[in-house]
Amino acid sequence: MRLYEPSDLEACRNLWRELTQRHRDIYDDPTIGGADPGPAFDEHLTREDLANVWVAERGGEVIGLCGLLIEGYVGEVEPVVVTAAERSRGVGGKLVEKALEEARARKLRFLNVRPVGRNVEAIRFFRRAGFRVLNRVELTIDLTHNILRRRDGVKLHGEQFQY
Repeated sequence: MRLYEPSDLEACRNLWRELTQRHRDIYDDPTIGGADPGPAFDEHLTREDLANVWVAERGGEVIGLCGLLIEGYVGEVEPVVVTAAERSRGVGGKLVEKALEEARARKLRFLNVRPVGRNVEAIRFFRRAGFRVLNRVELTIDLTHNILRRRDGVKLHGEQFQY
């Protein structure tokens, strides 16, 4: 694990593409992220609230990345991406630990994550990593009325939601 360097740009763009493809797959929507989502990583790097980006390497190859956004006394881990071939080997957990260490060093009060509702694997990963407080719920109205892309199955406080 180390801090991001400009020479990591293309590798991190590729990881961003993998993350976007994951979202395309779980939402069955090939339009997510546009024709080439890789350059969106460049935009992420220009965020004013971006405190740090770390990369994970194996054999000199970048296999994961993690960012930390900070607003006031609140941090957010965004994104956490590990290349598919390296998942379930502890890389994501180590990246999140880096963000957690930095959040503690900066004396932040809270550290948040916001996985998309349908990404059950990510939600389980973050729960195992210690994120167990349900802090905020974001509800959406699908203005495209494309209900075929939504799934039933999540209940919160006795209310049924789609995801």
